[in-house]
Amino acid sequence: MKLYLNDCGIVCALGRSLGEVRHRLLDEARSGIVATDRWSPGRSLPLGPVAGPLPEMACLPLSLRSRNNQLALLALAQIRPAVEAAIARFGAHRIGVVIGTSTSGVANSERALGAHAKSGVFPEDFHYAQQEMGSPADLLVHQLGIGGPAYVHSSACASSAKAMASAARLIQMGLCDAVLTGGVDSLCAFTVAGFGALESVSAAPCNPLSVNRNGINIGEGAALFLMSAAPAAVALCGWGESSDGYHMSAPDPSGEGAGIAIVQALQRAAIDVGEVDYINLHGTATVQNDAMESKLIADMFGLRTAVSSTKPFTGHALGAAAAIEAALCWIAMQDENDEGRLPVHLWDGAADPLLPALNVVEAGMRLGRPLRFVLSNSFAFGGANAALILGRMR
Repeated sequence: MKLYLNDCGIVCALGRSLGEVRHRLLDEARSGIVATDRWSPGRSLPLGPVAGPLPEMACLPLSLRSRNNQLALLALAQIRPAVEAAIARFGAHRIGVVIGTSTSGVANSERALGAHAKSGVFPEDFHYAQQEMGSPADLLVHQLGIGGPAYVHSSACASSAKAMASAARLIQMGLCDAVLTGGVDSLCAFTVAGFGALESVSAAPCNPLSVNRNGINIGEGAALFLMSAAPAAVALCGWGESSDGYHMSAPDPSGEGAGIAIVQALQRAAIDVGEVDYINLHGTATVQNDAMESKLIADMFGLRTAVSSTKPFTGHALGAAAAIEAALCWIAMQDENDEGRLPVHLWDGAADPLLPALNVVEAGMRLGRPLRFVLSNSFAFGGANAALILGRMR
């Protein structure tokens, strides 16, 4: 059974619609990273926030009110007609929801605990459930009246790739006819400080594969897909998942587990490495991740396949990163991109001589034809690895 990504809604540092994101990504090659101290008082850092107003929450139950859920609502609004059409066609009980996140409403708890420390009471607009990981799925069920399976994956940076793989399995098992899937994550002081304590946050725009790379820029956003067996331009052709069991925060330098995930994705898609036109790297710009991933890609694909990291465009959106990056690939595979323009690898150009010389996408690089297959990698803390292969079906 082929599983298609029928529609996509996205909001991230690049914009609040498919058209805006497409323009910034493929036409302008302009990063959405900005310097701000909003989530790190007294220390300005390059981050990838979503700009502009967010949806009102007064109509939501208190337990569902969070910035994270506001981002999910922005992405949902772009595809809501398609989702409601699927509900009308199949019935609400045949539609599922599977989302990835890592922060949920933690920012609400930050503010509430700060207020409690000063006054001894929690604010009236705080509800503990705002920070529960299941909140994004609860929100979408509440908004749409969906009655099928609804749950959330939280496995760090691989969360939303695993959510999309789970959505595919629900359809293959006959439990759902369509699934609303993807990921959402929001900036908060907790994650900025946490990654800072790990010395993983860069004080400059992130610089993947560079000899000067020194950490990530954290971002936020949401990407939601309507997945079903109804034919569309782009399909989720393959996915793979593995677990390293190597270290809590460092990748296995051998890349063995990450390679297993990629091999599984290729096998499910029934393609070989030579058919992959473009690889969206996990590309965090940390010393260890880039070393592991670049060696793995060189060993598996050689040095000819076009690669780039899109995290310098969006920041690392943690639990939403995999879905946002899949959405960027989905955008590049639409009919509007018949020349096969590729997301540029934004960096200083100072290649690390200790890394393989991968074929990084430079400004103006294009295939001269539509993309056929793309691979998107997500390698998370705790050794959670996931790989997705998207294929153009027309």
